[in-house]
Amino acid sequence: MAFISLDTAALLSTALEGILYGFSVLMFIGTMWSLTYKRSIRDINRPVAAAAVLLLILSTAHIILDIVRTEYGLVIYRNTYPGGPAAYFGDVSQGMFLIKNSIYVVQTLLGDAVAIYRCYVVWQAASVIILPTMLWCGVAVTGALSVYGDSQTSSTGIISTEMTVTCMGVFCGFTLATNLLSSGLLAYRIWKIERNVSTSRASKVMTTSIMRVVMDSAILYTAALLATVTGSLCAGSGPFVLIDMLTPIISIAFYMVIIRIAIGKNTHSQILTVRGGMTSETERGSLSLNSMKPLQVHISRSMHSDGTPMYGVWNQSRPPTRKETLDETCLDVSSG
Repeated sequence: MAFISLDTAALLSTALEGILYGFSVLMFIGTMWSLTYKRSIRDINRPVAAAAVLLLILSTAHIILDIVRTEYGLVIYRNTYPGGPAAYFGDVSQGMFLIKNSIYVVQTLLGDAVAIYRCYVVWQAASVIILPTMLWCGVAVTGALSVYGDSQTSSTGIISTEMTVTCMGVFCGFTLATNLLSSGLLAYRIWKIERNVSTSRASKVMTTSIMRVVMDSAILYTAALLATVTGSLCAGSGPFVLIDMLTPIISIAFYMVIIRIAIGKNTHSQILTVRGGMTSETERGSLSLNSMKPLQVHISRSMHSDGTPMYGVWNQSRPPTRKETLDETCLDVSSG
């Protein structure tokens, strides 16, 4: 995107971010529904709900700042800012841009922290998340340096500033490594659980579905990060467009995991309910058929030694018990 001017890139990034933000709002509604539907307040996963709300607040603030900044650069200061709209959007030392960039850093840290938290919950071992936590600290440091470098940059020659572009690339690289490592550890743990419960078909299907959801979310975020890292290594305005798109993508990747797992659980429960209902109906039908069978009675006649007749009666609709068989045998022996 080196051939795109900064004002065009700003307009394009705002439009694409707005589209993705709309999807993230819809998915936020679905996330809150899946977390609260038919559940009491005590049963709600509060950390996950709080993270979902924070991601919505941050992405909303980011899109609002993008819209306001686009209006300032293309409408209000179009003819008054020195150098025109391109110079306005090129000035990354503005307070509005710094706030917008800080929101992106905080949202990235929040998304990566949630991924690390999922790893800890699944593994239940602090040693597993040591390396992801160290990478997360690297994300925080490079993000802070990126914002600080933007604030210390003058209004001339900003886009070609080596420190800003380098920090942006390193920041995205740390984020990519944290996301890949956390998602890989999570998928590996789920795969091990699947092997342990391989005898249960229902549990195996459920764990496989969860692993696919986690990997799909990781692939989505990883593809966006790879595009951003690649763009930051090239000169031009591409990274600024991609970074604005990353803000709603972080929210979408987070919401997607919760919604798809909730849908998978509901579908799995419905299948089990239907199968259980069919089994119950079959059992009830068998009981009804058995209860409607005519009662067959077998009467045996034998004679005591004094000539008095003796009769034995049992139900032929069922096999005789061991006691009945023994009694009949004793009776035949005594008769002979």
